[in-house]
Amino acid sequence: MMLGILLARAGVDTIVLEKHADFFRDFRGDTIHPSTIDLLDQLGLREKFEAIPHSTIHTLDVVVNGNRLTPVDFSHLKGRNRSIALMPQWDFLSLLAEEGAKYSTFHLMMGAEAAGLMHDGDRVSGVRASTADGPVSIEAALTVAADGRDSTLRDAAGLVPKDYGVAIDVLWFRLPRTHVDPPDTLAYLDSESMIVTIPRADYYQAGMLIRKGDFPGVQEAGLEEFRGRIVRSAPFLAEVVSSLTGWDQIKLLTVQVDRLERWCQDGLLCIGDAAHAMSPAFGVGINYAIQDAVASANLLVGSLRSGSVTLEDLARVQNRRLKPVALMQPLQLMVHKVIAKPGGGAFLANPMRWWQRAVAAATLPVARRVTARIVGRGFRPERIEAQLDPGPL
Repeated sequence: MMLGILLARAGVDTIVLEKHADFFRDFRGDTIHPSTIDLLDQLGLREKFEAIPHSTIHTLDVVVNGNRLTPVDFSHLKGRNRSIALMPQWDFLSLLAEEGAKYSTFHLMMGAEAAGLMHDGDRVSGVRASTADGPVSIEAALTVAADGRDSTLRDAAGLVPKDYGVAIDVLWFRLPRTHVDPPDTLAYLDSESMIVTIPRADYYQAGMLIRKGDFPGVQEAGLEEFRGRIVRSAPFLAEVVSSLTGWDQIKLLTVQVDRLERWCQDGLLCIGDAAHAMSPAFGVGINYAIQDAVASANLLVGSLRSGSVTLEDLARVQNRRLKPVALMQPLQLMVHKVIAKPGGGAFLANPMRWWQRAVAAATLPVARRVTARIVGRGFRPERIEAQLDPGPL
């Protein structure tokens, strides 16, 4: 959606396919980081963005075995935007769709699911899609696979990502807000489990980390044990956990960290999760995908205006975006190994020993500055270049 808007406003005729008939579904990630909000400022969408109900986080706390820590403080960032916005993704997508509709060169096809690629010799020449009105074929100078970690178009191209292996999955569910809320807290870890508690306006988007493939075992233990496991790790949720009355309220997120060795073929470019599936750690997946989109628009707009995009042009996108992805994914894997795993919270005593308190007091002030940058803006935040100035409306 972001790539479509940027190209369309620069005068490039662009079609965006969305397989669903609407955006209204429960996405797993709704964090919009300062790097993305910076781009909304550039697009002149800040006022409309702020008018959409959302919550804001300035720090990220974690409670490790009963010890509250603040490892991330976005106030240390430079610039206007120094917080994370938590906005339902359907609202964010609707905002972008409304912006795209202003341009005659932007075409959004809802209910159009990409089914395969078209070829002209060895070059990808477009996409085949299924719609409620039947199949359609769309020829294009460039086809962009932005269809996620299970990308149909990536598979059709025979591109296979390298899987870096993650030993956990996440069970996602909603819980009502409690009568007395603690400070905004990203997660509660103890010797048994890790419970994620992302604060929304009127509910918690919550999650439980489990060992990969262990969901059937969790179900076999029963819903009462599941609720008990939540409360043992995050006791303040005791008053609301009874709202979980069936397994249909609990969704499995299979955690993946993978990356394509080659993000493109002649006429085809993969971005976002289709090129590099990110772990939920730090909530950067959406924001890295949007950075991919901005880099793609910046680097390709000239070639697209001329109607000819070479394989070398597409490789420039991968060359620019590979380093920040390759730096972030190992950090995510390290988090999984150190703390973000069942029982990971036991590395701190409850209460902390004197030397643990001393280490925390010495390292956290420095760490907050580093983590604010890594989480909030990433390793290579993109800016919308002047060549993407809007064409005529």
